[in-house]
Amino acid sequence: MSIELNGTTGIDFNDGSNQSTSATPYARKNIIINGDMRIDQRNAGASVTNISGGVFSSDRFNCYGTQATKYTVQQNAGAVTPPEGFTNYLGATSSSAYSVLVGDWFAIRQICEGYNVADLGWGTANAKTVTLSFWVRSSLTGTFGASIYNGIGNRSYPFTYTISVANTWEKKTVTIAGDTTGTWATTNGGSLTVNFSLGSGTTVSGTAGAWAGAFYTSATGATSVVGTSGATFYITGVQLEVNDSASDFEFVPYDMELARCMRYYEIGHSKLYMPPATGGFTLHTPYKVTKRANASVTVTSGTIGGTESLTATDFGSYYNGNTTQDFNWAASAEL
Repeated sequence: MSIELNGTTGIDFNDGSNQSTSATPYARKNIIINGDMRIDQRNAGASVTNISGGVFSSDRFNCYGTQATKYTVQQNAGAVTPPEGFTNYLGATSSSAYSVLVGDWFAIRQICEGYNVADLGWGTANAKTVTLSFWVRSSLTGTFGASIYNGIGNRSYPFTYTISVANTWEKKTVTIAGDTTGTWATTNGGSLTVNFSLGSGTTVSGTAGAWAGAFYTSATGATSVVGTSGATFYITGVQLEVNDSASDFEFVPYDMELARCMRYYEIGHSKLYMPPATGGFTLHTPYKVTKRANASVTVTSGTIGGTESLTATDFGSYYNGNTTQDFNWAASAEL
């Protein structure tokens, strides 16, 4: 069974606050998925430690590091009160006072699928302007760095923002003119990454406020969160929209946001019965949501004979003889 997200039903998103209202049929405004950090299928709010290459915390947010074990990340880390209107945030905590090497970089990032940003027209003369907005809180103050870069890592836009008061939520916005050159994927591959730096070396840091034909994860001279032991960095309300200014955060109904997350990662339980027979058989488990691409499947508890016939819509589990298979699984098609 697939859940389709392109239906047009009249929904009023007004929750009684001034955060977001709509009296028109639902249309996606925010390119970022799960920007309010509500959904955490993998960890159910538990803390994870960064690994080299990245680990996912709240759905769609990858916590990257060129070096492992430099920070932990957790939905609602530290149990502070989120900004008004929000119930969740994503929090990183530095594990030591680490001095980043010239090529090191550490970040909380989301890689956006090409289908979801094709309408930006980036890489053409008609490239649209976007505005990124977010709420941030840190135990550190000063100039922090971030960037947007493309899927092949040869176009990037480093930028800075200032955290003025320690341990206080502040809303930040940055407006970025669309890139008129470069290659930006428009199908199901990784296209546009929004990257919040927790520390970046000199070779991956560039001049703030300009497009560059290079891979930059931050702006030169930005604060390194991993450079201070116990430093915290909390973020929520991440929104990227086609606009020359920031609008109120778009609160998507939970079921719709969960379905958007499940295009990339889904957990489930299967209990399958095989009648008496001779030889081996494969039975298929359908996904609730069609994946971005053929998914990889991990059996998280229970045992099966093996997974096979991995597609974007289902996977097969192998039987040999009269058996019952009862197992939990996770299917990933992450970027």
